[in-house]
Amino acid sequence: MAGMSFVPPGSGWPGDPATPDTPVARDPAEVRELAAAGRTLAELTARQSVCRACPRLVAWREEVADTRRRAFADQTYWGRPVAGWGEEEPRTLILGLAPAAHGGNRTGRIFTGDRSGDWLFASLHRTGFAALPTSVHAGDGQRLIGARMMAAVRCAPPANKPTPQERETCLPWLVREIALVAGTVKVIVALGGFAWQAGWAALREAGYELPRARPRFGHGVEVEIGYGGAPVHLLGCYHPSQQNTFTGRVTEAMLDAVFARAAELSK
Repeated sequence: MAGMSFVPPGSGWPGDPATPDTPVARDPAEVRELAAAGRTLAELTARQSVCRACPRLVAWREEVADTRRRAFADQTYWGRPVAGWGEEEPRTLILGLAPAAHGGNRTGRIFTGDRSGDWLFASLHRTGFAALPTSVHAGDGQRLIGARMMAAVRCAPPANKPTPQERETCLPWLVREIALVAGTVKVIVALGGFAWQAGWAALREAGYELPRARPRFGHGVEVEIGYGGAPVHLLGCYHPSQQNTFTGRVTEAMLDAVFARAAELSK
């Protein structure tokens, strides 16, 4: 991997869904085309993981992978989009904003290897959604139980703020992934206001039945939506960012309450 700012597809990274032959989207039109044509989760996640449609995000994720944080200077960074992962027939979906520059962009798995992930996976383990209480790298044995996790934007953005155009470009990946698992999903947990907003648009395009007006986001907010005539519950949860956990806006008990409710509703 000498001279590379990202892990080449099919080079042996744990959980890498792509191969050297996986088609690459290089503009928004190609994202829409390749996402819509994704027939399976395996095919779709492979295509997600090699996308190069947003020049600013590609440049940033690869710059971070090349320069690295001092604490991880001896590690190879993933440096590619981070695909959804978890069960193929989940009862619960967990939707976040985007990978962290030195978290998912380093490890290749969303919410893995950063402080937010430490809080999230500890709660998921306590409430029965994760096999292990920590998630540190892609080959650590962690697995989701009855759940699937994905991000609204698949690349780490500068300052954790994707642009409106970048969000729009990435939306077809999310829409198609939600559509492929919709038949088994009973609960969707949106981590943060951005995921709530992006998820609402994606759910509508994926064929969910939604109220005419989008309810305001809040921690513990619960909205009944539907798919194919069956009820589905959308839950709001404050994002376990360092800003929220350090200030006490989010506590372990608050996270556990949302995911315990998700577990109850997903039975």
